[in-house]
Amino acid sequence: MIQFINIDIYMKNIDEKEKKLEDTLQKLRDMNVQDNKELNEVSILRDQKNQLEIEKDQITKSFESLEEENLKLKSQLKELKINYEISKKKENHFTEKIDELNQETDSLLEEIDKWQM
Repeated sequence: MIQFINIDIYMKNIDEKEKKLEDTLQKLRDMNVQDNKELNEVSILRDQKNQLEIEKDQITKSFESLEEENLKLKSQLKELKINYEISKKKENHFTEKIDELNQETDSLLEEIDKWQM
């Protein structure tokens, strides 16, 4: 009878240990699944980060290109303004010369008129 009690205790002890082992294994499985999910999330985030860095690089290059184009256009605009000012001065000078010639012509015509009388 003592042997039966010992065996019963022993079996009960084994059952408890087996239950604890199963619980622990289940927890490990759950943790593993959780870790896998977290690893997947980290992987997804890493991929998104890489994609965003690629897009950032492309945008940065585009921005730099636009800045260069902007500088070129500003330079061209400045040159055009300078050329316009030069042209305007030449036009004014030409107009003044024409006015002077007109005055001289008028003066000469008056002189001719005086001499013809």
